[in-house]
Amino acid sequence: MKPKSLEIFIPGPAGRLEAKYYKNPKFGSPVAIVLHPHPQYGGTMNNRIVQLMYNVFLENGFSVIKVNFRGVGKSDGIFDNGQGELSDAAAALDWIERQNLDYSQCWVSGFSFGSLICMQLIMRRPEVNNFIALSPQPNVYDFSFLAPCPTSGQVIYSDNDELVTKESIIELDNRIKHQKGVEVIFSKIKSSNHFFKNKEKELTVEIEKYIKEKTALI
Repeated sequence: MKPKSLEIFIPGPAGRLEAKYYKNPKFGSPVAIVLHPHPQYGGTMNNRIVQLMYNVFLENGFSVIKVNFRGVGKSDGIFDNGQGELSDAAAALDWIERQNLDYSQCWVSGFSFGSLICMQLIMRRPEVNNFIALSPQPNVYDFSFLAPCPTSGQVIYSDNDELVTKESIIELDNRIKHQKGVEVIFSKIKSSNHFFKNKEKELTVEIEKYIKEKTALI
């Protein structure tokens, strides 16, 4: 029987946030949030890559939530150029932690614009154990705030990303990979684009491999 997710609303800084949530019944399950691409370019929590990440977390023993940022879907508010969306992400993390006080690990993840919000969030939340960032855009957004990067994680990028320069990914890699006590793995999906078209299987394998490695001792 397929695990059932709940379609819910949670409190956010600008009103209600539309969300989808799955609670793992096992005591001490890790928790995760998944953040979607840019709201002004069609990004929603129903994005297929966001759903893929959500499913991978669910299938690997997590309680997991994905939310629509303010002004998206049935969420209240209007787009706020990243600042409000970061507050929305923090509210989602607050909510899932309150629902799972016995959680063993805390993960944050995001795709494209969502990866920027994900990596900004880890700077504010010391309880986060790991992050997964898909298709970050360091040629579009300033990632200098990762100085240093406080949390280990995985960055997955495409070698034929039409929206991101290879040089900017190399620069981001060099910025955050050599830090004491923190390991950030950069994983490349070959022959793919920014949206991992036709590469869902390869992407799932990469994410699942990293999750299994980091949760093996739970």
